[in-house]
Amino acid sequence: MTTRLIDLKHLQKKFSKQTVLADVSLHVDAGQILGLIGPSGAGKSTTIKTALGMEVADGGEALVLATHMPNRALLGQIGYMAQDDSLYDALTGEENLRFFGRMKGVKKDALTADIAHVADVVDLTPDLKKRVSGYSGGMRRRLSLAIALLGDPELLVLDEPTVGIDPALRRKIWHELHQLRDAGRGVLITTHVMDEAELTDEVALLLDGKVMAYDAPAKLEAQYQVKTIEEVFLKAEGVA
Repeated sequence: MTTRLIDLKHLQKKFSKQTVLADVSLHVDAGQILGLIGPSGAGKSTTIKTALGMEVADGGEALVLATHMPNRALLGQIGYMAQDDSLYDALTGEENLRFFGRMKGVKKDALTADIAHVADVVDLTPDLKKRVSGYSGGMRRRLSLAIALLGDPELLVLDEPTVGIDPALRRKIWHELHQLRDAGRGVLITTHVMDEAELTDEVALLLDGKVMAYDAPAKLEAQYQVKTIEEVFLKAEGVA
């Protein structure tokens, strides 16, 4: 039986008089990667924040792990990476990982090995002893992603995780995401990189606060009679 990790039904959200989410329905199942794409301001981050209970929905329903969020007891089962890095600059990369690992409930005897693994995935091992205040923007993104990966979470919610990361490392990160998917984890990822959208199991295209297209990349390309998700994006947006 399919396990539904995220289930959003007709989600609505306004800020003052501006409607950011008009009608958003999507889901993420165990063993699935869903890519959420759309232009800046389309509502991708708001969708994530509303689902996780950081924003209060004005309509519709959002369930994460069959629960209305926020729910502190479930946080250890969710690996969340925001667009903005929330790190402790005075601490080293390793100290940040250790702190957040404890916050997520990773057992003490497993934490050292877990830190070593996630640091390797994001190529931060040589820099773990350095203070985060000296990290570049790309290193900060990699550390934030490593924190999200800690504890082998049941669900990963990643908002633009590969911004500022070089193509070789991006490939390595996607290899890890596919391994997690194959192990039964669920992943919701937003991206501006259309090549990455091709690597997902399903893509949801968000425009003007609504899901305009939603299916497997190959099926969307066939439906729109184009060869790439980028061309699907442009056609749905009315540019091509």
